[in-house]
Amino acid sequence: MNEKTACMCGEAPTLIFPCSGGSDVGCLADQAARKLTKDGVGRMYCLAGIGGRVPGIIETTKAAAAVLAIDGCPVDCAKKTLEQAGFSGFKHLRLSDIGLEKGRSPVTFEAVHKVADHAAKRVTR
Repeated sequence: MNEKTACMCGEAPTLIFPCSGGSDVGCLADQAARKLTKDGVGRMYCLAGIGGRVPGIIETTKAAAAVLAIDGCPVDCAKKTLEQAGFSGFKHLRLSDIGLEKGRSPVTFEAVHKVADHAAKRVTR
């Protein structure tokens, strides 16, 4: 297999797909995914690769033990990207559902931890 088609799925990890959009809540989703990766809860993975139907990324996601989409706002870009690629049954966290609103949620240590805590609970249930 070459790099374009190889599955990187040795241990069936939990994969985390944040919306990393251009707003404060997109940044919070991104930073929380990075924290979850650092904390060993799962591994942040490439949402753009799902949208671009990159074979190795698709195959790795199919083999994941669990998948979590984190969306900053109700547009649900991460969730929709996964669904349009044929994925279902994954966990989903929308930041507006936990009180973080687009344009009103500064990226702070506390906010990142709040998102990461809610996300971790979603994948450990």
